[in-house]
Amino acid sequence: MALDMQDDKMDYSAEKKDLYEVGEIPPMGHVPSQMYAWAIRRERHGEPEQAFLSEVVDVKKPDSHEVLVLVMAAGVNYNGVWAGLGIPLSPFDVHKAEYHIAGSDASGIVWAVGDKVTRWKVGDEVVIHCNQDDGDDEECNGGDPMFSTSQRIWGYETPDGSFAQFTTVQAQQLMPRPQHLSWEESACYTLTLATAYRMLFGHHPHELKPGQNVLIWGASGGLGSYAIQLANTAGANAIGVISDEDKREFVMGLGAKGVLNRKDFNCWGQMPKVNTPEYKEWFGEVRKFGKAIWDITGKGNNVDMVFEHPGEATMATSVFVCKKGGMVVICAGTTGYNLTMDARYLWMHQKRVQGSHFAHLKQASAANKLMCERRLDPCMSEVFPWDEIPQAHTKMLRNEHKPGNMAVLVTAPRTGLTTFEDTLEASRNA
Repeated sequence: MALDMQDDKMDYSAEKKDLYEVGEIPPMGHVPSQMYAWAIRRERHGEPEQAFLSEVVDVKKPDSHEVLVLVMAAGVNYNGVWAGLGIPLSPFDVHKAEYHIAGSDASGIVWAVGDKVTRWKVGDEVVIHCNQDDGDDEECNGGDPMFSTSQRIWGYETPDGSFAQFTTVQAQQLMPRPQHLSWEESACYTLTLATAYRMLFGHHPHELKPGQNVLIWGASGGLGSYAIQLANTAGANAIGVISDEDKREFVMGLGAKGVLNRKDFNCWGQMPKVNTPEYKEWFGEVRKFGKAIWDITGKGNNVDMVFEHPGEATMATSVFVCKKGGMVVICAGTTGYNLTMDARYLWMHQKRVQGSHFAHLKQASAANKLMCERRLDPCMSEVFPWDEIPQAHTKMLRNEHKPGNMAVLVTAPRTGLTTFEDTLEASRNA
């Protein structure tokens, strides 16, 4: 449902121009012809500070079912790193555009709407989820839109993401912004939260249930921090895996039942060939890891679900520690894509390995409602100004970022602003 728009939101004076400096707010609904954006070009592929360059580009006008959003803040996630590197694929090989604007998370204000958009109007405050589709096939009409052949991720498989003053998106990507959060807090959570929600609750019959146990890799990161909180809302028990001991307190503070430090074990990487001395050594470490899980869940209680995203370094262990009839659900391969596992434990114990990719609107909206109801914390860790968007991605690439989720300011002139009126005043005083 669209948010009510206050009349006084429209009532302010501002000059109509074709280009505004970052932080300036145009007259409500005035669409300039150009904007500033952090653009990636094919010839600049590389680490973020090489790939990202601030440029002046044209503002894309919304089509009939699209909306133009004035971006207040944006979230930082690995899509931007991948887009800059051109790995595992170049976004230009997907969308064929001249330049690429990364960014798959944002909060902002609806600035213009297509002539067939009815659920949203100019002035609505929104967050944006990153799934796009053409909406005209069977999966989009009665099936699962994430299975549509037209499914794509905004800001990664499309050239017009959130690291710009304006972004043009499909109307179905919009959701109400939690009014108790700042622009930057609102901008940092949607991609990771909705991804975690689908992983835990989107693959019948293995929806996470009260009393079940779930092992969560990368428990202090964006995905992991939401997976723990979602497990708590479902009445399940989260067991978090960390890589640094200084993250233990953060993860336990989110409500994890227990925490394991992967550096205490040595069963990572591709699984050695079965029945070799190397396999025997690896298997002993895997059993040691499983015993540590039992110390939390109770002897003999393997986890009902494994929340996977490292991939190559952890998959073999994940399959082993999952219970009979349980599920390993994976959404990424941040340590590599060549997955190995002992097939005997997969088929004889009838375990399920399930791929998962973002979420459709109903799932994203269910997750967003939990945030709007203050049942989840956005776990925002760091906020960067507009000029430091490349540096924020460098921190993520080098795994130097703090636990939680990062955000960057775009039009919002400073942190802590929660209303348009305060933002307008701060913009004029900047």
